[in-house]
Amino acid sequence: MGLGPRLEFRQSQSLVMTPQLLQAIKLLQLSTVELAAYVEAELERNPLLERVDGSGEDDAPEPARAEQTAEPADWAGDELATDRTALERDLGTELGNTFDSDQPAETISQVAADQGNSLVWDVGSGGKSASFDDEGSNLEAYIAGTFTLHDHLDKQLGMAVDSRTDHLIGTVIIEAIEDTGYLGEPLEEIAARLGATMADAERILAIIQTFEPSGVGARSLAECLAIQLREKNRLDPAMQMMLDHLDLLAKRDFSGLRKLTRVDDEDLADMIAEIRHLDPKPGLIFGSRPAEPVTPDVFIRQAADGGWHVELNSDALPRVLANKSYYAKISKAAKDSEGKSFVDEAWTNANWLTRSLEQRARTILKVSSEIVRQQDGFFMHGVTHLRPLNLKTVADQVSLHESTISRVTSNKFMATPRGIFEMKYFFTASISAMAGAEAHSAEAVRYRIKQLIESETADEILSDDSLVEKLRLQGIDIARRTVAKYREALRIPSSSVRRREHQSFHKSANY
Repeated sequence: MGLGPRLEFRQSQSLVMTPQLLQAIKLLQLSTVELAAYVEAELERNPLLERVDGSGEDDAPEPARAEQTAEPADWAGDELATDRTALERDLGTELGNTFDSDQPAETISQVAADQGNSLVWDVGSGGKSASFDDEGSNLEAYIAGTFTLHDHLDKQLGMAVDSRTDHLIGTVIIEAIEDTGYLGEPLEEIAARLGATMADAERILAIIQTFEPSGVGARSLAECLAIQLREKNRLDPAMQMMLDHLDLLAKRDFSGLRKLTRVDDEDLADMIAEIRHLDPKPGLIFGSRPAEPVTPDVFIRQAADGGWHVELNSDALPRVLANKSYYAKISKAAKDSEGKSFVDEAWTNANWLTRSLEQRARTILKVSSEIVRQQDGFFMHGVTHLRPLNLKTVADQVSLHESTISRVTSNKFMATPRGIFEMKYFFTASISAMAGAEAHSAEAVRYRIKQLIESETADEILSDDSLVEKLRLQGIDIARRTVAKYREALRIPSSSVRRREHQSFHKSANY
């Protein structure tokens, strides 16, 4: 058989992810705050993109809304859509398409007009912000910056070490310290990344652990408390033994602690009182990072006929359009090919962005409406009527891909008569029912477990087996290990710990 070069024709299919398609996919999963920042950046970059001031146009169209009446299923994870036609269908576009220059400008106000809705959270629309003057100055620009935990530690490090090497190691360790004050990365990994010895890393960490606030740089709760006690000169062998067995303290196993520490009841009570006066999260005195505001993407309101109005939050939708008249003006003025190419690309990107924003809004509305239809019992009666629901069920009903549903429901919130909920909240696993009845939502079962434990008395503390029996009487077929898992997720201690807490409470009350 001879070897040599030759030509062959092969036919194959592949998914081509164009920049425009990647942008449309990205917009789907952005939160309201992230979307506003993204659009703001595009407005600065693209001269043909223009903000629409949606303040009371007479010809503003009606807002996109849907009306639902009512009617299940396991959580399914996000899967990357690999089918080309599914992606094209979901995003309402064709791969590789560009927009013709004489195409009319699109605006997101086609989806939702400014209705002056009363919002749960007042967030300006279209990227507009509160100001002191007519130029739209940002109020945050007038507020002094906060002094963070890392700033405080960096300042102390500069006075504590002289060597540049030690300062570099200390800086990296400080960067790995979380807002709570704990070291969030193994010291071995930090040393390996810097090429430093463990001895040097341990030495610098020991220096940082002497900084204020006391307890900072600890790798565990026991070490954090030990640092604070050492500075108070109270870290004796008995106290160290207690710190080594904090699990017994959490369980209120005082007899076990007395045996280990070899102290009497009075000394043990003093030691526990000292620990209670310590700060388990010393870094929080500087505050944590600002919490991202939650802005509802959709409003759910009950209709007069008993159904539900599903309406987009128009104030949370950026209103932008592609300025066709300006495009026509500058395209004629462009002399060279480079200038014309820039103008054409800016026009295509502006049109694509407005269409992507419109498609995003319509997709959110469509998915929200289906969630309301599936979870009508929750909106009417509360969490005990939350039904099992997975991505596939919604995807099949709205003719979208599961990955699209996952992106749409990420970082999106619904303002309902029962409060603000993330869309992901309504997707819960299924728990079987007794005698072939309709399955129960895992979230509803967790709520029932919480109710049962809250209603227990000191004379009848419910074990996990007892909870299983009570749930089965309510028609829920559940295993003991599942009850234990849900109880732990709710941060509810075991029956033995709860029994000791009840006994301790009654003793102190009688005293």
